[in-house]
Amino acid sequence: MSRGTGRFRELWDEIAPIGRDAGSGGYLRYALTAPELRLREWFRAQADLRGMPVSGDGNGNLFAWWGDPDSGGPAGVGAVLTGSHFDSVPHGGAYDGPLGIVSAFLAVDELRAAGVTPVRPVVVAAFVEEEGARFGVPCLGSRLLTGEIDADRAAGLRDAAGVSFAEALGQRPAGADPALLGRFAAFVELHVEQGRALVDADAPVAVASAIWPHGRWRFELRGEGNHAGTTRMADRRDPMLTFAFTVLAANKEARLRDAHATVARVAVEPNATNAIPSTVTGWLDARAAAPETLDGLVEAVRAKAAERARRDGTELTVTRESATPLVTFDGGLADRLAGLLAAPVLPTGAGHDAGVLAAHLPTAMLFVRNPTGVSHSPAESATDADCAAGVVALARVLEELACH
Repeated sequence: MSRGTGRFRELWDEIAPIGRDAGSGGYLRYALTAPELRLREWFRAQADLRGMPVSGDGNGNLFAWWGDPDSGGPAGVGAVLTGSHFDSVPHGGAYDGPLGIVSAFLAVDELRAAGVTPVRPVVVAAFVEEEGARFGVPCLGSRLLTGEIDADRAAGLRDAAGVSFAEALGQRPAGADPALLGRFAAFVELHVEQGRALVDADAPVAVASAIWPHGRWRFELRGEGNHAGTTRMADRRDPMLTFAFTVLAANKEARLRDAHATVARVAVEPNATNAIPSTVTGWLDARAAAPETLDGLVEAVRAKAAERARRDGTELTVTRESATPLVTFDGGLADRLAGLLAAPVLPTGAGHDAGVLAAHLPTAMLFVRNPTGVSHSPAESATDADCAAGVVALARVLEELACH
């Protein structure tokens, strides 16, 4: 085992047990719940060990500074931001998010060990509620920081138990912070690859070129609740039929467009085996390579669902809960980093905090090979050797950006 691989494993083992479900092997690290709060304390402890003061932005995002926090800003040299998130999807994998934070601290260690003194501060970030698994809006922390979501709306978001984001945070979120954002010169996020492109390319690390446009839409279907045993089939107004048709329509329309459509979350009322539902609510996750393709996909699904609702005697309401436009990462920066690392360049269909920040400052992403190609699942993985290679790559990028 190389020194870099051993150092990665040592730090990784400190957080690996936190939030792991013994049954599935996946992780339950919802934002601002006990496991994620433990990870945030770990973040502060790691920063303290390195003499990196930690600040917050009033939205739940944490920032650990290597270098003078007062030297950034339009009048200064600007800091280089890196990091990711701790929260997970339900029963998700270990690497999605935390890998970027662990790697960032280790990259700082690499630079210090090499005697590097950056001209720009290097800042390690832990963003809150990136997955949107608890409060429903992905990249909530970075959206709040950049002003892409209203603070009052964010404060009122509620989880399945009725707890609001403001209650979980312990305060009303502060919202946009242009002064803090203006102190950053660039953002680089390292992330496990959520696909198999690096396996096929036989490369441990890649540079991202773009993020597909994507979003979440809530399909609410209302019918008439009734008895499963006494209501004639011809008399039913069953929203489950409309919902089932909608799921199949989403699959078909996505395949026709070479896009992605997923319906994996559903809420049924009254959710009883012997009762026809009164309401079925499903969430559509839709993604495509081009904005017009995404728009066409969602409209086609909506139109087919509406037509089926008329036939079933049900009512349909479609609400867009979040949308992220096509993100093309800073072309000059991506090319510069790809040349620096001699790494392949590839797009992704997954959303990230980097996709939000890219609209506000030069942004890049690095991907670390995932041998299974599976993500948002316990099967998500990465070898220690590849993770160590990712640390080295991130350290080189931070040196390039913070020292020149």
